[in-house]
Amino acid sequence: MKSINDICFIIQTRLDSKRTPKKSIRPFGNTTLFNIAIEKILKSNLIPNKNVYVSVYEQELLDIANKYDVNIYKRSYESANEHGSHSPKIIYEWYDKLPYKYCILLNICNPLLTIETIDKFVKHYMNTKSEGLFAVFEKKQYYWDEDGNSVTDWDGENIMNTNLVKPVYEAAHCLYASRMDIVGDNYWMDKNSPPTPELFVMEEFEAFDIDYEWQFKLGQKLYENEL
Repeated sequence: MKSINDICFIIQTRLDSKRTPKKSIRPFGNTTLFNIAIEKILKSNLIPNKNVYVSVYEQELLDIANKYDVNIYKRSYESANEHGSHSPKIIYEWYDKLPYKYCILLNICNPLLTIETIDKFVKHYMNTKSEGLFAVFEKKQYYWDEDGNSVTDWDGENIMNTNLVKPVYEAAHCLYASRMDIVGDNYWMDKNSPPTPELFVMEEFEAFDIDYEWQFKLGQKLYENEL
């Protein structure tokens, strides 16, 4: 079992988003996506505030983070602006600078994610032997590859009935857990490429992810509806 004292919780973001510029700090309802993420994690009865880090570079983000009882890791310009890099060592440069064995990364782009689900994820990670954990949601759907070949197991049926399809799991892109030292070897979540961490199944609704402008607008409506 992992100790909560060995896990740091990191909210990392930047303003240099091309698809939805400055989405972290744009008005979202009567708040921002960045504020929502910080305030949500601070509601946890499991995660100690002293283990929470905000990893940001731009002054606008630093000004917001300084209003809360969280630690601040000042990202480098390279980390916050490295569009073409797939290097965990650059993106997660804090891996060898924070005094923890494990980390859990929270994406700010999932405003419908609840603190209850976050705490379940943390408890699962604490109690598993796996060194990596990744949030996903179940999909029972039909898929084809780029050549038009089915990649779905139809289980011998010739009619499209999703009740008969074996489930697959889609990335939720909101919660990631990893042993920190492996980042130094350019791995993330486990020492495989591509990574094969243990999967944590959550509700699809909570995984609503904001990448594009239409998702930002729809996300506001959904978030306000949930208040």
